[in-house]
Amino acid sequence: MTTATKTMTCRQLGGPCDLEHSSQTADDVIKSQDQHLKEAEKAGDATHQEARDAMKGRWRRPKKSLDWYNATKRAFAELPED
Repeated sequence: MTTATKTMTCRQLGGPCDLEHSSQTADDVIKSQDQHLKEAEKAGDATHQEARDAMKGRWRRPKKSLDWYNATKRAFAELPED
């Protein structure tokens, strides 16, 4: 049984743009967003800085980040398949 691909945008994940992240799992979409934010920060993209700071902060506050993580996983599960 193959899991279908779903797509979330940077904006849906708390960022400022509509770049699409597609994967079969919410974890992969979250990892893709994290990488996108790292690359934007490295490129000096100030529009993504707030989202990048929030992402970095989540990893420092495990309990609070779990709420965001679970909400993101629920949102991913509710998405239609691509």
